[in-house]
Amino acid sequence: MPERLRLVDLVNARLDEFLTERGNHLATIADELDVFLDASRDLLSGGKRFRALFAYWGWHSVAGTVRSDDLLAELDDHPELDAVIDLAAALEIFHAAALVHDDIMDNSDTRRGMPSVHRRFEAEHARREWVGSSSGYGSASALLHGDLLLGWSDELLAQGLSRVADRAAARRARSEFHLMRTEVTVGQYLDILEEVAWREAPEEDLLPRAHRVVTYKSAKYSIEAPLALGGLMAGGSEEQVAALRAFGLPLGVAFQLRDDLLGVFGDPSVTGKPAGDDLREGKRTVLIALARAALPGGATRLIDELLGDPDLTEAQIRTLQATIQESGAVETVEQIISRSVAQAIAAIEDAPLSRSARSELIGLSDLVTRRAH
Repeated sequence: MPERLRLVDLVNARLDEFLTERGNHLATIADELDVFLDASRDLLSGGKRFRALFAYWGWHSVAGTVRSDDLLAELDDHPELDAVIDLAAALEIFHAAALVHDDIMDNSDTRRGMPSVHRRFEAEHARREWVGSSSGYGSASALLHGDLLLGWSDELLAQGLSRVADRAAARRARSEFHLMRTEVTVGQYLDILEEVAWREAPEEDLLPRAHRVVTYKSAKYSIEAPLALGGLMAGGSEEQVAALRAFGLPLGVAFQLRDDLLGVFGDPSVTGKPAGDDLREGKRTVLIALARAALPGGATRLIDELLGDPDLTEAQIRTLQATIQESGAVETVEQIISRSVAQAIAAIEDAPLSRSARSELIGLSDLVTRRAH
C-alpha cells in the first residue's frame, strides 16, 4: 500500500508539472483560456488512478524480472522510471478526455461530485448573460476541452516514449496506444447505439451486444491496455504481454460490471453521481439484459418504458431498482464478477512476471472490483 500511494504521488506530480507547462502556453495565447486549465486541474484532481497503477505494474512485471524482484522503492533509480510515469499520467489525461466526452453524450450533470465540464461552461455562460444558448456553448466548449485533453495525452505519451532506449519497444507501445484509442472510441459509439437501436436486435443478441460494449468501451482501455502498454514499454516478450492481457481483460470486465451495479444502486454521496443515473441515461448494460431475460413480460415492458427517461422520479427509480433486484440479475452479475476475477488471477499465477508485480496485481484485482464508487 505505501508503494501504491507513492506511485500515485509521482503521477500526480507529473500531471501538475505538465498542466503547469501547458497552462503557461495557453496564457501566451489569451487570458480567456485559463478556463481550460482550471477545468483540467479540477477533473484530474479526482479519480482513483487505476489506469496509472496498472500501467506501472505492467511495466514492473517485466522490468522487475530483468533487474530485480523489488518493489517501487528499489526501482527509483531505474533509468526508465520517468518514462512509465509519463505513460501513467498520459493515461489519466486520456481518461479525463473520455469522461468529458462521455458526459456530453450522456447529458450528465455531475462528475466526481462536481458539475460536469459542459455544465460548468454552461453555468458560466448563464452567469455572464452572454449571447446565445448556454447549453450549446457548454457542449461546444466541453467538446473542445475533451479534444484538447486527447492531444495533451498524446504529447505526454510521446515524451515518455522518447525516454525509452529500446526503440522497438517504444514503437510497440505507441501502436498499442493507437489501438486502445480506436477501440474505446468505437466502444463508446456501440454504447450510444445500443441505447437507441436495441429494439432491432433479436432478444437472444441483447446480452452478447451488452458484453461487447463492456469489452470495448471499458474493459480494454481501463485495465488490459494500460497493462499491455507498461509491459510493451519495458520490452516484454510475447508470453509476458499475453499473460498481462489474459489477466487484464476479464478483470476489466469485472471492473465495468461493478461500475454498472453502482450506476443503478450506488450511493450518490459516495459515487458523486445521482442515484440511478444509468437508468435515466438508458444504459443497456449486461445487468439490464440479464434482468429482462429473467422477468415476465409485464416487468420487462416496465423496464423498457421507463429506462432512458431523463425525468424519472425518485419513486420510479426505486421501482426499477426493485424490479431489477427481483429478477436475480444482481446476483448473476456478482457471480460473473467473481468468476472473472478468478480467471484473471489464474492467468498470472505461473506467468513469467515479477513476483512482486503479480502480488500487487492480485491486490489490485480486489480493489477495483469491490469498490463502492
